[in-house]
Amino acid sequence: MNVDVNISAGEMDKAGTGDLLGIGFEGLEPYVRKSKDLRQTLVRLGKIGDKATNRAARKLHHQLKHAEPSVTMIGQVKAGKTSLVNAMVGLPDLLPADVNPWTSVVTSLHLSPYTTGEENKARFKFFDMEEWGRLLDRGGRIGELAERAGAEDELEKVRQQVVEMREKSRARLGEKFEMLLGQQHDYNYLDGDLIERYVCLGDDFEDDTETSQSQGRFADITKSAELFVARPDLPTPLCIRDTPGVNDTFMIREQITIRAIRESRICVVVLAAHQALSSVDLALIRMISNVKSREVIIVVNRVDELSDPVSQIPEIRDSIRRTLADHDGPKEAEILFTSAFCANAALSGRIDALDQASLANMCDWARGEGHLPEALGGDDELLWHLSGVPQVYRALSDRIAEGMGRELLERVAKSAMNLASGLSAQQQVVSRRDTDAALPPLELGQLDQALATLEAEAEAMMNDAFDRAEEDFNKRLERSHRSFLERATGSLLQHLDANGEGKVWEYDPTGLRILMRTAYQVFGRNAQSGTKKVLLKAAEDYAALYHRLFDLGDEDGFGIEAPSAPRIPSPVLLGQTIALDLKGTWWSRWWHKRRGYRNFATEFAEIIKAETDPIVDALRGPHAKSIRDASMQALGEFLAEQRAIISRVAERAGEDGSVGAMLDESGAAQKRAQLKQAIESLSGFAA
Repeated sequence: MNVDVNISAGEMDKAGTGDLLGIGFEGLEPYVRKSKDLRQTLVRLGKIGDKATNRAARKLHHQLKHAEPSVTMIGQVKAGKTSLVNAMVGLPDLLPADVNPWTSVVTSLHLSPYTTGEENKARFKFFDMEEWGRLLDRGGRIGELAERAGAEDELEKVRQQVVEMREKSRARLGEKFEMLLGQQHDYNYLDGDLIERYVCLGDDFEDDTETSQSQGRFADITKSAELFVARPDLPTPLCIRDTPGVNDTFMIREQITIRAIRESRICVVVLAAHQALSSVDLALIRMISNVKSREVIIVVNRVDELSDPVSQIPEIRDSIRRTLADHDGPKEAEILFTSAFCANAALSGRIDALDQASLANMCDWARGEGHLPEALGGDDELLWHLSGVPQVYRALSDRIAEGMGRELLERVAKSAMNLASGLSAQQQVVSRRDTDAALPPLELGQLDQALATLEAEAEAMMNDAFDRAEEDFNKRLERSHRSFLERATGSLLQHLDANGEGKVWEYDPTGLRILMRTAYQVFGRNAQSGTKKVLLKAAEDYAALYHRLFDLGDEDGFGIEAPSAPRIPSPVLLGQTIALDLKGTWWSRWWHKRRGYRNFATEFAEIIKAETDPIVDALRGPHAKSIRDASMQALGEFLAEQRAIISRVAERAGEDGSVGAMLDESGAAQKRAQLKQAIESLSGFAA
């Protein structure tokens, strides 16, 4: 294909921003279509049933319509990550792209196709007193490490930096400084000045400045920013989280970024074309190495700055693959190449932003990669395709559709199927069984006791499954932790025997991370397997209860759908920096201050144990508990759902003892036909 690269203003009609943002989301169309079909089925189901059924169907409808897949963006400093985020949301000037490296704010952009610009709003949350106090008292994780290691000079340096930051914050915020901690500010509008007040750290502040309008006034203490933005051009709601860098002095941003990744199903790593995955970014690799390859997308930005993208981009791709393989990264992660500069130029109508030579080079590369369509709607559309943003959209669409989207459709369809089964039971009730070969007849008056017994047994079974899984998990973690410490200490002593104390020893902690990740994966499989068994057993028990209560024909295919077991989140915590990752100045200083083999071995073991104990404790504590809580919540919701449905059926069946009256009330044949149609439709989603 020949592309005319002599761009001139007015030569072609410009495409609108909405037209550009729609390019690349085609992969979401099947999911969006299924979502609409399922929502229509829920509306029909709500009309067939009583008020309680209608309320339940409306709740499911709302969950489905407003589901918000989330994407976390992490990356190198100066990789153009924020500029890329601005391009992806179609607002080139929304977030300040030149944020000071001190800033620690996670900015979540909640994009909705269902709102208008008048409904845009913002919410900013501040660090609480405990989080701020940890920084002030101990200097963050780096301060804790320095104190444990007895590195007085490093500790003093950290303390000086903390004092400097605190005094600057007090200068900006005055007497309200402590009062603001733990608070949040809400606004019913959104603009660049407002955002810069909370996420962009200014350097110079005059005493007589109107502080409420100062740039960066709250940036030191702002923990997160949530921006709610109308995007009617998107096919579905979407959340994009822009995170701070991971290489800050106190490792506060690292912890914040780890939490953000854990809360999203998709992680986009943004690298700069000129320094893609350089040695200083091993922290990024550690973070993403614990995320499934399919849930990681690596985006190499600023390719417009390459002199020869046709030859350089394959070299960069190969280099990234080698680095990931060498450092236990996600080897199969998709690698894309973008230019946020081109994307924002297209959105802003700056069609002459690229010089002719760069434009020609970009066209040659994009044509070779198959990124340029046969027909283009305008010069801005040409720039948009050259930017690579549509390729990012396509990658996100595929992962949303096959991941969260598919799981959401299944979950909602199963709940809707159970609502339909309840209605079907109402229509099938003709009399209570006189005899049953397997079970004695159950009087309706015994229903509460039967439900309580079923619920108690299910909860006990779930707790027992997790008790066993957690016991095995703890043993594996302890064994891995102890084995690593023994091997590392043994390696240290061998080094000292061979080289003495003059040569600095280094030891790669990747082995520990792999051992703990394996233990976590085994725990996750055990937890999911146990949860699935409990949910299936509960569903079978409810179906049996229906048959004991009512004469339901097996030929009608009556059954209860068990909900899916919750997914196991990635152990992103394993990517956090520990002492052995710090192989530069700090480690050398620690090494040269030690004297005597025994001191080396003893102090090293104490430091590494103190550094890794919190990781082990977090995995078997909060992480394991969150998985247990999610499974217990899934079970609890299922039990509550079934109790409500079967109680309604029993109530209707026993209102006046007249089955005929009940069927007349239901609309009889017509409603049965509508219900049958709804069940057939739902069966396709829940399969």
